[in-house]
Amino acid sequence: MTTNAPACLSVSQLNQTVARLLERSFPLVAVQGEISNFTRASSGHWYFSLKDEQAQVRCAMFKGRAQWTDFVPRDGDRVELNAQVRLYEPRGDYQLIVDAIRRAGTGALLEAFHRLKEKLTQQGLLETERKRPLPFFVKTVGIITSPEAAALRDVVATLQTRAPYVRLILYPTSVQGAEAAKKIIQALTLANQRAEADVLILCRGGGSMEDLWCFNDEALAHAIAASALPVVTGVGHETDFTIADFVADVRAPTPTAAAQIVARPLQEWLGHLQVQQRHLVQIMQRKLDNASLRLDLAARGLISPTQRLDLYQQSLLQLQRRLQLGLHHRLAREEQGLQHLASLLTAFSPQQTLERGYVMVRRNEPRGQLVTQGAELEPGQTLSLQFHDQAVSARVT
Repeated sequence: MTTNAPACLSVSQLNQTVARLLERSFPLVAVQGEISNFTRASSGHWYFSLKDEQAQVRCAMFKGRAQWTDFVPRDGDRVELNAQVRLYEPRGDYQLIVDAIRRAGTGALLEAFHRLKEKLTQQGLLETERKRPLPFFVKTVGIITSPEAAALRDVVATLQTRAPYVRLILYPTSVQGAEAAKKIIQALTLANQRAEADVLILCRGGGSMEDLWCFNDEALAHAIAASALPVVTGVGHETDFTIADFVADVRAPTPTAAAQIVARPLQEWLGHLQVQQRHLVQIMQRKLDNASLRLDLAARGLISPTQRLDLYQQSLLQLQRRLQLGLHHRLAREEQGLQHLASLLTAFSPQQTLERGYVMVRRNEPRGQLVTQGAELEPGQTLSLQFHDQAVSARVT
C-alpha cells in the first residue's frame, strides 16, 4: 500500500529551502522601527534589534556598510533601514542584513532634497560653466559659520598653519535650526556688500540630514549662485552632500579641506617666488650680456677726435693732390690745343704765303685797300707791293 506523504527533509535542508525562498521573495525591503540592544563588535560590525509595539527582528550591519553612516545609532533611536531578509541557518532565525540606515523621517527629506536638486538643475544653477574660478592669489578669506562651531576652529587653525599671510574675516551666523538658512543668506549678503574678502568659505561640522537641512534651502541656493564673491562649501563629512554644495563654486568634503583649497601654502608661494627670481635674474643677465655685446661692437666703430682729424687731413691732402693733378692735366691739354692752333695760324698766316713767293698788292689811295682783281687797276695808279721781307711802290702803266 502506497501513500502520497511528502518527502522527509532534514533540518538543514528545510532551513536552506526557507533561506532561498526569503531571498527570492524579499530582495530589498525598507523597514522602520526603534533600535534596541545595539552592539558594535570589535570587527566593526553592528548588531541590534529593530522593534515596534508588537514585534522585533534581529539586524546586522557589516563594517563595509556601517563606515559610510553619518551617525552611530543608540538604543531608542527611531530609524529607517534598507535591508535584505536573510535566514541564519544554524539557528533557524531570520534577520535583516542592513545596507543603509538613516534616522526616521529622512525619507521625506531625501525626496524633497532630490526634487529641489532637479528643479535647480533645470534652472541652470548646477551647471559647471556658471561657476566662478577661485582667485589665483588669496589675501583675505571670509568665513560664514557659527562662532561656536568646531568647523571655525578647524578652518582658522588650518589657514594659520598653512597660509599665515591670509587675513580672516568672520561673518557669524547660526548653521542649524529653522532660522539658519535666513541667517546664512544675511551673512552672505553682508560679505558681498562689504567686498572685503577674495573668497568665502561656508562651513559647519557633520550631523544628521535634519541638522544640515538649512543648507538645502532654495533661497540660500539662489543667494550662493548670485554671490559676486566665489563660494567654497565645507559642510559636514565627506559623505554629506547638500544643495549648497552643488550650487557653490567649489565643494570641499570637510571644513578643513575647504581651508586647504582656498589658499596655497606659504612655502609653495616662497618656492614660486624663488623660481620667478631665478627666471628674472636669467632674463636680466641675458639683457646685460646682449647690451655688453652691442656696446663692444659700437666701441669698435668709434675713433678718437685726433684719429678723425688725421683721417680728414689725409682725405684733404688726397683731394689736393687729385686737384693739382687734374689741373696739371688740364693745363697740358690746353697747352697742346694752343700749340695746335698756333701751328694752324702760322700755316695759314699771310706772312707764310708771302714767303712762298706771293705779293700782296694795295692801293695807296684810297686808304690802302687790298687789290684782289686786275680789273680794278687803272693806268697811273700807285700801288704798294708787299713782299715777305719788304714793301715797294709801283705805278700802273
